[in-house]
Amino acid sequence: MSLARIAGHHEARRRLSAAFASGRLPQVMVFTGPVGVGKQRLALWLAQLLLCSGAGAGADSDSATEPCGNCRGCRAVLELRHPDLHWLIPIPRPKAGEPDKQVAEAEQAVGALLEERRAQPLWARPDGMSSHSLASVRLLQRSASLTAVEGGRRIFIVGDAERLVPQESSPEAANALLKLLEEPPAGATFILTATDVRHLLPTIRSRAAPLRLLRLADAEVREFLATGGAVPEREIAQRTRLAAGLIGAALADDESGGTARKTAHAVLEAVAGSSRGERSLAALRQAPVAARGEFTLVLEAMAETLADAARGALTNDSHRPVPQALRGRDPGALVRAIERIEAAREAAYGNVNPQLLLAVLGDDLAELL
Repeated sequence: MSLARIAGHHEARRRLSAAFASGRLPQVMVFTGPVGVGKQRLALWLAQLLLCSGAGAGADSDSATEPCGNCRGCRAVLELRHPDLHWLIPIPRPKAGEPDKQVAEAEQAVGALLEERRAQPLWARPDGMSSHSLASVRLLQRSASLTAVEGGRRIFIVGDAERLVPQESSPEAANALLKLLEEPPAGATFILTATDVRHLLPTIRSRAAPLRLLRLADAEVREFLATGGAVPEREIAQRTRLAAGLIGAALADDESGGTARKTAHAVLEAVAGSSRGERSLAALRQAPVAARGEFTLVLEAMAETLADAARGALTNDSHRPVPQALRGRDPGALVRAIERIEAAREAAYGNVNPQLLLAVLGDDLAELL
């Protein structure tokens, strides 16, 4: 099965294709933007352009170059089978003790995920505690040390690059990648994706040309949902509105997303109207938070809920219903609360008990709300 068609980002694609056509495309780039905006899909589109043998068909009149979509290179990228396309996906930390065995385990895990994405191109987000450990970076280094199978370009995509050091107490994984980015091999293009470039090491940021992706227009989201067949027709209008320009949000699994939002609402209700002891108990009672892999989903749902509350306070038009306790709150305080949650997400990358971290976060949020 092939990748779903790319939607939107016409200006970003025009800039990338123009840079490629003029020979000015940077060897190292970082695509940033909200979760679900299509950063990795755009990276795969660029890989298709770079590996296309018939580029120039120009699907858009204002594009300098577009992948033809029909040559062997294009088809191989769309099927995630091109031997010179390397896509590093966050995986559970390898359990093996020896470095070589860790790399082999990482290669097997990445290969299994790619096989899943060949079968289901509209992939879900990685588990909340999956990461790019040192073993994954060593796998990338090994691939980069080899010559191109087809004698041309090689493309390396590091998705969710902010996960380079989630469960390790040192930045050795990020530093290992840095060494590769400082002197990238000839003919190699590295594309990192991250929600926020500030989540990457400054040394990595300084070597990567940034490209910020904006949310799509509702019409683009609606068209994608209508033609993709992944969403029932009766749900398209509602999902488009709730997505707020993020196709990934429109396609998010209802069950996991709904559970995270329910937990987020319960915690925020407790934060906004309870004593410290009650807040701590509310945090400790949240069953989904006991699973480390679900914790980041809860934090994201909390941030989204606060954003909806702030939007409702300013425009009376929040994307989703918000807890009664958050209605009418000061928008500035709600924004500062979101910043506290972002700080908690950074702390969650370390070896911190999720329930205890949530209890501390509750006290921090209570000061603002």
